[in-house]
Amino acid sequence: MLDLGILIIRLVLGLSFVGHGAQKLFGWFGGPGLKNTAGFFESTGIKPGFLMAVLAGLSELLGGLLFAAGLLTPLAGLIIAGTMVIAIATVHGKNGYWATQNGYEYNLLIMAVSIGTVLIGSGAYGLDALIFG
Repeated sequence: MLDLGILIIRLVLGLSFVGHGAQKLFGWFGGPGLKNTAGFFESTGIKPGFLMAVLAGLSELLGGLLFAAGLLTPLAGLIIAGTMVIAIATVHGKNGYWATQNGYEYNLLIMAVSIGTVLIGSGAYGLDALIFG
């Protein structure tokens, strides 16, 4: 049951991050796309906006794909957690803890889940287990 639980966690978090990356990069799923993401980043002081939007989108997309697949799970989890550290430092941290005030509550939860999964491992249903034993 542990392996099934880890699989569910990996799929939900990983595929959610794939979606967030696709929103930023391609405007899919009602997302802003690169131009608008870059503009938002610039407005919050994250510069150069376009480059940072590309990096954020790629981190979310690729980190999410790796995490969902259970492939290079330690790297994937650190990419996801690192993305959340940046989100807290640049946008959410100043708003306090609670997500209802645009705080870092949700970002911290994502960090805990991703780092916890890194520490536990990707489970029997991850590609890490298939490739690396």
